[in-house]
Amino acid sequence: MSSATAGTQGRIVVVGSLNADLTIYCERLPLPGETVHGNGFAVNPGGKSANQAVAASLLGGNVSLVGAVGADANGDMLLSSAAGAGVDVSGVRTSATEATGVAVIAVDSNGENNIIISAGANGTLSPADVAAAAETFDGAAVVCLCLEVSLDTVEAAARAGHDAGGTVLLNLSPYAEIPQQLADLTDVLLVNAHEASLFLGSAGNPVSAEIPGSDADASDWEAVRLRFAERGLERVLVTLGAHGSVVLDSLAPAGQQLVRVAPIKVKAVDTTGAGDAFTGAVAARLAAGAPLADAAAFASIAAALATTRKGTQAAYPQVADVERLLASGAGAL
Repeated sequence: MSSATAGTQGRIVVVGSLNADLTIYCERLPLPGETVHGNGFAVNPGGKSANQAVAASLLGGNVSLVGAVGADANGDMLLSSAAGAGVDVSGVRTSATEATGVAVIAVDSNGENNIIISAGANGTLSPADVAAAAETFDGAAVVCLCLEVSLDTVEAAARAGHDAGGTVLLNLSPYAEIPQQLADLTDVLLVNAHEASLFLGSAGNPVSAEIPGSDADASDWEAVRLRFAERGLERVLVTLGAHGSVVLDSLAPAGQQLVRVAPIKVKAVDTTGAGDAFTGAVAARLAAGAPLADAAAFASIAAALATTRKGTQAAYPQVADVERLLASGAGAL
């Protein structure tokens, strides 16, 4: 597998989805068949890939986005937001047949959410779009991918990134089974605990959200690292929500192959897009030549800060905010 081209100007190519987020805020999320009153509504730029691109750019990355939107106001909003954050959107195609993708989101008073997505123009993104953007991949340090577009498109982009000598970063979300050839093209896999359990096909969940810090727990994580390596994935980041994250890096020197990253405690207002902020931050740091564990520590702060404001892209922090907290070593805000 390839490694990132070190250097602060390493370019990031993000391939995937752009959605308009239709968000309604409520005291609590409704149960099945129940109607609850909302207390606010907003239309914001979103989509996992667009979010990741914006987050990476705001955090110092040199980012190009490849995707598709409709010829409508939502598409204009998404392009404007990404470009305003410094993302190169020349690789985003306007579909002549489909409207811009949308995500309908409900957010409760604790910042938790549920989301329904309609792919729209995202569903038209194909390997042909990846081929058309061939020059965009030249010299890329990191190619950042998720599963909100077709697996064929994701695999084509992973192949393009691999062939260009970049680090292929795959966020296995929304979860889907992936073919072995995509796993083989992936340099860094980013999953949450639930996704990790599904991927490894375990009846029990070896990736517990509770990390007591005992020697036995470390052994459990070592077993997880080995199971990922058996599937051809030697560098894996497992996010654990409020419990931080774990870096499983079989390519790191002995003694550094398992690293736990402590969480940053904040008062969450809206957790929508926090995982995308984390992914974008990892991409930005990997493109700058940082080790995976350092990228995870940086991303933990970026994601935490993203939950302290409503929305997704508008809530993402600037690089100076993250670096200030990282330098302070603060574990809480």
